[in-house]
Amino acid sequence: MRTKYRLALPAAALLSACAQLPPGDNAELTRQVTETEKAFAATMARRDFAAFQTFLAEEAIFDGGREPLRGKAAVAAAWKRYFEGGQAPFSWEPDRVVVLASGTLAQSGGPVRDPQGKLTARFNSIWRQEAPGQWRIVFDKGEPVCDCK
Repeated sequence: MRTKYRLALPAAALLSACAQLPPGDNAELTRQVTETEKAFAATMARRDFAAFQTFLAEEAIFDGGREPLRGKAAVAAAWKRYFEGGQAPFSWEPDRVVVLASGTLAQSGGPVRDPQGKLTARFNSIWRQEAPGQWRIVFDKGEPVCDCK
């Protein structure tokens, strides 16, 4: 019984250490997330649904409809229709990216535009670094813009 616990503690410590990625230079991490967000948006412009899916974390939640879409499969199934046809129904780009000092999570946000370039919404996304330099989206929420003048 004691041997079992002696082996479990070092194994738990090793797993804990592996789960925490070392923090990097925040400017570099911000650049990585910005470029990842731009590449994610480019999948829509290129009409590349397969590439779009590679940016989704397995447990991604997209919240913008009646009910949140939970999981990569549900998000992909719901978004597949946006990739049909020759022209993208909307586009987005980050105008703000912030990264935790730990380098594990980041938030991106920016405008969403219709095919004519009219601002229709803003997106907010949370990205998780799953391996060094590899970011996957875990939360996404779009909000319509308000003409509150």
